[in-house]
Amino acid sequence: MLTAAQLRAARALLGLDQKTLAERAGVSVPTIQRMEASPGNVRGVVESLTRVVQALEAAGVELIGEGTESRGHGRGVRLKASAGPSGSAPVPGDKSDHG
Repeated sequence: MLTAAQLRAARALLGLDQKTLAERAGVSVPTIQRMEASPGNVRGVVESLTRVVQALEAAGVELIGEGTESRGHGRGVRLKASAGPSGSAPVPGDKSDHG
């Protein structure tokens, strides 16, 4: 499943705005907006979601599912499993939370 955070991150990595992604996927801008505003996993019409995923993959993004190894060799980002509810993981060497 694709999460809203993955969708936003993939679009950012490609330097695409919502309009361009919508055009490439053959969906409307409000569809992209709704997908990106979804809490957790993106919800919506399966065909629209499939088109968006295909457009992102055709543009060069590898969408990595939780617990799945990456097939690619390019650069990218991945959220750590230990990330907190805000989506932020502790920064190594950061002592700001130690009083």
